Amino acid sequence: MATLRELKGRIGSVASSEKITGAMKMISSAKMHKAELALKQLRPFRDQVETIMANLAASDAAIASPLMEERAVSRAVVVVWGSDDGLCGAYNVNVFKQLLVKLDELRTRLGDGVAITIVPVGCKIGKACQKLSLPGVTCEIPAGVDSKSEGDTVRDFVWRLRDMFLKGEADLVEAVYMSFKSVSRQRLEAVTLLPVGADTLAGTAGHATAKPYIFEPSPEAIFEKILPMYLLALGQDIFTENRASEQAARVMAMQSANDNAKKLRDQLNLEFNKLRQAAITTELLDILGGQVKG
Repeated sequence: MATLRELKGRIGSVASSEKITGAMKMISSAKMHKAELALKQLRPFRDQVETIMANLAASDAAIASPLMEERAVSRAVVVVWGSDDGLCGAYNVNVFKQLLVKLDELRTRLGDGVAITIVPVGCKIGKACQKLSLPGVTCEIPAGVDSKSEGDTVRDFVWRLRDMFLKGEADLVEAVYMSFKSVSRQRLEAVTLLPVGADTLAGTAGHATAKPYIFEPSPEAIFEKILPMYLLALGQDIFTENRASEQAARVMAMQSANDNAKKLRDQLNLEFNKLRQAAITTELLDILGGQVKG
């Protein structure tokens, strides 16, 4: 049985842990709201790009782009977004499980002969991917890119993926990431970045307006410029959603840890009080029995 001194020390340690988890929860909550605000600020740009794409698709022009070229897949790239920091619960584990599902789906659909390159964004998910040992599957850590990347870094990374597709270094580019819905709900997503399929254009149809347009320059020229912007908007969305989802997962993990620390502290306090009361009772009985020990 633990002594009073040992219990008092454990109570102090648990109380300190409770303060730390509480502080980390507040910090993560602030970062999550910052990422959520950034996500809301990005949406108008993406909505406008999708509106232009929808109006172009609704026109009679024969729009096409090298980024829409569907070809036999011999080399595929799977970009997976995780976290650089820990203490976010099962966030990276869930993303990694979704990655395994995507790899299995690609190998089933494309055959075992396809070469798959995993591009992990985030230190934690990167370490897990490097340990993965599957035939035909390699891991390539992107230089200078992490889960906290923003602005020009995100743009350069998206352009790098685009150039890989255009040069034939990749015939298919897939993305696996965690989509942010709310602080208590995030959803795993697996989407095709390249080639941009006809279903993507069909998905933008809801953004089309009923007004007739006269395009200047030609619809084909506009589409050639707007499609890379769509890829960039999608890339920015994914990076931002990943940051918001990571912080949301950390908020929930720290809340759970904080609740557990409170329960443990209450249990230790109860045990401490019982032991102290027992010691006092024993001392009183000794006094009353005339057996006080010096």
